[in-house]
Amino acid sequence: MTYRSDHDRQSIGGDGKKDIWLSMLDEVSSGKRLPEKNLLILGGTPESQIEFLESLSHDPTSRRRPLDRSRDPMPPIANRFALGYTYQDVIDADQEDTLARLSLYLLSDPSPSFAPLLKPLLTPRSLPNMLVVILLDWSRPWSWLRQLQEWMRTLRTLVVSLDDECKEVIEANIIHRRERGRSGAADGIQSTADASIAIPLGSGEWDEPLGVPLCVVCQNADKIESLERERGWKEEKFDFVLQYMRTVLLKHGASLIYTMPSAPGSLQTLIYSALDIELSPERKSLKHNVIDRDRVLVPPNWDSWGKIRVLREGFDVEGVSKAWSMEIQPTRATEISEGVTDGEQNDPVVYAHGVDSKDKEGSAVAIYEDTIRDPDRDSSLAQALRLKNPGIEVETMDNQKFLAEQLERLESYRAEDEAEKKGREARRAASGSSSLYSGLVEESGRTVHDYIGPVHFNIGGIQVDADDELKRLKDRAARRTPELEATPTSPGQMDNEKLASFFAGLMKKTGGSASNSPRS
Repeated sequence: MTYRSDHDRQSIGGDGKKDIWLSMLDEVSSGKRLPEKNLLILGGTPESQIEFLESLSHDPTSRRRPLDRSRDPMPPIANRFALGYTYQDVIDADQEDTLARLSLYLLSDPSPSFAPLLKPLLTPRSLPNMLVVILLDWSRPWSWLRQLQEWMRTLRTLVVSLDDECKEVIEANIIHRRERGRSGAADGIQSTADASIAIPLGSGEWDEPLGVPLCVVCQNADKIESLERERGWKEEKFDFVLQYMRTVLLKHGASLIYTMPSAPGSLQTLIYSALDIELSPERKSLKHNVIDRDRVLVPPNWDSWGKIRVLREGFDVEGVSKAWSMEIQPTRATEISEGVTDGEQNDPVVYAHGVDSKDKEGSAVAIYEDTIRDPDRDSSLAQALRLKNPGIEVETMDNQKFLAEQLERLESYRAEDEAEKKGREARRAASGSSSLYSGLVEESGRTVHDYIGPVHFNIGGIQVDADDELKRLKDRAARRTPELEATPTSPGQMDNEKLASFFAGLMKKTGGSASNSPRS
């Protein structure tokens, strides 16, 4: 008995203290254990995905100086090949504590070959803490609906291929997300008075739930101005794009936001609230915006057909909603690549809706692309039609080809000029003419005036026409020519006559002077 009592006292004094410390350490470690959230980022390019991550880490409500990245650098981002990965820590507004850790998975290509990489990420533990983000870019708004169609088919096929335990979690997640924020309060905040009052679902809402919250981010909204200036877009087109996107996303209970690199807006608040991350009161509120075309924000469970129709009349909300339900049915190739081998999948009726939208007139994608047309595709079609039915348009020649043809022409002209010049010189040598006028007058009868126009020069302040002077010299030479021909004389005879006339003159002058001299 004495031994036991001493042993008990020793155990109380030694092991008891260890148990107390272990329990305290377990409580502290469990209290500091970070909530793990998963963010699945689909679409975009590696560069646009990095841009999205930078916008996500930016807190517009924080008044403190940003973190020093030299001392606390961002984790590396591996998104160049297939499925990429990185992580981020969610910091509170004062940057004094870490609220959660985000595991970020990135996939750019919607090819069915890469889709099996996503299936291991969908587990009963990760599904309640997961958000899917699809990135679109305002540089190519005409491809938005086709990209959404490909990603939705891939995600729906993945959900169908999950086991029963995951499907139960998905059903519970759908009920939780569908009722969330439908009591008239802000997203993620339910008032005590109206918590038991649920607003019924409207037409077209949650018709095609994924089981995982979805957010569509349209990046580079600053390019809206270039579309208006360079492509000639009007307000009708921008409203059409917004109405179409809202109608499609309403069926999945998804949210929509337009962002710019310089102004991410409420992106961080939207993402964190969808992941149930505790935020400060000033960051909890999400204010919808469908008026500013470059700052659109549609929170989940806020939109409806009535609000979509108000934006612009004439939009067929019901028709687009029904057509979209047919568009997102998985194709046969997607089902096989995902490994779905249920017996009912072999039914041809199941795959009747999986026909590519390019072959179906009146489909949701076809209607969208008929209105929001791809300028590159239109230019190629116009070129094909121009070749088939040539009109007044003239196709320009390549610069190098044009210059080569001009060089050949100049060489031929120079050869002709040299040949003509040699011919004139040969004719002049044969005729023996060396006068100035004969050099100026060509054999073809053309003068210098025909090439360079009239020539004037100044003599004593008087403008003299060279053509007139040349004509005057020509006439004077013509008048002298007959006189010379009428009295031909030899050079010797001409000299004798000149001497005789010279001496006769002297004699006359001498005789005159002698007779007129005074007498002495």
